[in-house]
Parts: sequence; C-alpha cells; structure tokens
Amino acid sequence: MNARLQPGLQRTVRVGERDIATDSEGYLRDLRDWSEDFARALALQEGLVLTPEHWEVIRFLRAYYQEHGVQAQVRVMVRHFTQRWGAQGGSNHALHELFPIGGPQKQGNRLAGLLRTKGEH
Repeated sequence: MNARLQPGLQRTVRVGERDIATDSEGYLRDLRDWSEDFARALALQEGLVLTPEHWEVIRFLRAYYQEHGVQAQVRVMVRHFTQRWGAQGGSNHALHELFPIGGPQKQGNRLAGLLRTKGEH
C-alpha cells in the first residue's frame, strides 16, 4: 500500500493489487473507489495510524454525506462528537489533533473518500 506521483497532478494509492486514482492532495477521483482498505492506505501514506476514534469520525462523515449530500461542517462534527465523547474529546481542538493534516474537514474527508469541501483549493 503506497502512493505514487503521476503526471498531471494525479496520484495513485495502492490498495491490494489495484492503484486507486486521487488528485494531487489525495482526494478520490471516483467516490465509488472508497473502501476501508483505501482509508488505511491513505492514512499510512499521511503518517496516521487509524484508531477507533478515527474510524468513528470517518463513518460519521460518510453517513452525513450520504444523508445530506454535502460534507459535514466542523461545527456539526463538534456538536455530534461533544455529545458522544464529552466537551473535551469532541472539541474542535481534539478533532484537529485526530486529523493533524488539515483537520477533520480536509484530512477526515480525504480518508472518508469524500470530495474537497466547497471553496477548498
């Protein structure tokens, strides 16, 4: 499971015997290519070991997107995870510590196999 730089600012993430296409920042080109193995491979590439808390956020992000058709805003995540994990565990700071490369809205969405958030370059 590794990533390779491809011409045209596209990368691939190796998942098993398959190369999964991403953009230059690791966001999937085709959302149907997401799997938990993809998330593990991308996390490894980004130097992140996924814990049960990471998976809970990833699954929340995917469910929220499936239900609403848009990515969850950070304030929505904070409200949800504060209820689940308490004020300290669900805080904006704690969520950014879980996802240190861009926070839950960037790194979390990448690992969840979602698109860039609107306005992100």
